[in-house]
Amino acid sequence: MAKAKSGAVWEDREVLFDLPFAYLKLRAGEKIFDRIEPIEDTKGNSGTKGRMVVTNLRIIWHSLSSPRINLSIGLNCILSTSTKVVNSGLRGTTQALYVLAAYKTNRYEFIFTNLSPNCVRHYTSVTGVHKAYAASRMYRDLKLRGAIIHGKQLRMLPQEKICLHEHSIWNLSSDSGNLGTLVVTNVRVVWYAEINDAFNVSMPYITIESVSIRDSKFGEALVFVVRPTSGGYVLGFRADPRERLRPLLTELQALHQAYTEKPIFGLEMTWGNEASKPATDDIEELEEIGEPRGEMGPNLYLASQLSQNKEEAEIQPVYSPYLGLAIEPLKEGFTLKSLFEVQTSS
Repeated sequence: MAKAKSGAVWEDREVLFDLPFAYLKLRAGEKIFDRIEPIEDTKGNSGTKGRMVVTNLRIIWHSLSSPRINLSIGLNCILSTSTKVVNSGLRGTTQALYVLAAYKTNRYEFIFTNLSPNCVRHYTSVTGVHKAYAASRMYRDLKLRGAIIHGKQLRMLPQEKICLHEHSIWNLSSDSGNLGTLVVTNVRVVWYAEINDAFNVSMPYITIESVSIRDSKFGEALVFVVRPTSGGYVLGFRADPRERLRPLLTELQALHQAYTEKPIFGLEMTWGNEASKPATDDIEELEEIGEPRGEMGPNLYLASQLSQNKEEAEIQPVYSPYLGLAIEPLKEGFTLKSLFEVQTSS
């Protein structure tokens, strides 16, 4: 399936493998927060040195020797991050970053090992960016009946600026309509009811597929079509007097276009050490990586994950009073005494 660098944002909502270079290039608004090497993808490419690129939308890993071997993990797909003791092909037994992610109906586990001794930067970068992503969802997620209004004023987000403040805007979700106020910022469109401001909607531009004027039973209405990934809603509004509708549409379309060209995703990271900040904000050096040949893929992670989980579930250590330590359970019909007797007789 072809991916576009304009329109719907997919980078933070998909887990993909063996991507062509065009899919690895940063889209408008995507920023590199950290670039770390050498990093081993211990789960799928044990023994291979690679580079990890952490952006405000995803985690990218690619092999240094063969960059067409790569993966992209959207931050919205990550369920959890932790550390795990693993057997690395390049470092032996060591502690690594463990990432559990979900995409569509599948779950994936990724294990990244930093090949630089005593360096945990890959862990701190990924966990820090993931937390910042989760804390900034109001920039990217449509919200119904949220705690976004206080004292008839919009609770502003960092980097947010009010562009339009329109009164006497009717929400057409009921037969009679609800009178309210439309607040348009550089990040989103917010409407709330005059009588009860808890009845509201916050629509970031990233969730809006189109804005237009259509005929309705109330006459001409301003219609927002929300992307399927954000619920696929169709929301209608009417303005009094109706002559305000077309100038309002023009303003909204201009702001929506401006956001599309230069989106604000809401993640900002403070660097304690400026030297740690990536020198460049793109991955142009991968331009000649060639087309993927299927070296990687979901099966590498799904199959090995299932077999490992099965092993862990079946083989749990048990305490042996005979030896005074934990051991692997013995097969049925065997005892420690009989094992030692066999060993002695040999």
